[in-house]
Amino acid sequence: MAILPILTGAENPILRRKASKVEKVTKEIKKLIADMRETVKDEDGAGIAAPQVGQSLRLCLAMIGGKMIALINPTFTWMSAETSTDEEGCLSLPGITVAVTRPVSLILTYTDEKGTTQERKLCDMDARVVQHEMDHLEGRLLVDYLPSPLSSIRQPA
Repeated sequence: MAILPILTGAENPILRRKASKVEKVTKEIKKLIADMRETVKDEDGAGIAAPQVGQSLRLCLAMIGGKMIALINPTFTWMSAETSTDEEGCLSLPGITVAVTRPVSLILTYTDEKGTTQERKLCDMDARVVQHEMDHLEGRLLVDYLPSPLSSIRQPA
């Protein structure tokens, strides 16, 4: 296992690209998962996505129920209408926190490290962490949740 360098910067092209589907759980994918697990543990993070370590793949790790779970090709099949707002940080944007409003609960389907399809209902912090990591797979970053500077400009009456 290796600790991987984490890409940083709101304009990094790899972090801004929509990640590609993982076609098969191979030896290389399992090694990447192990390295990502070591990397996020070293950073004391709640999750990490493959694009953050330079791999534009639909793969992330998220702290769910106190365990770091690998999510391959994750998708949401349902999200609650109820939302909550909380401060989030990101390993790729050190020193920045942003208040982000997200659904409180969701249903997630994904492939696990063994290649088996899984479905889980997640709530509260578990749901928030997974949504944050899924944003990385879509090329979205925390700074995208900041209000637009133009939105604060008053229009003449």
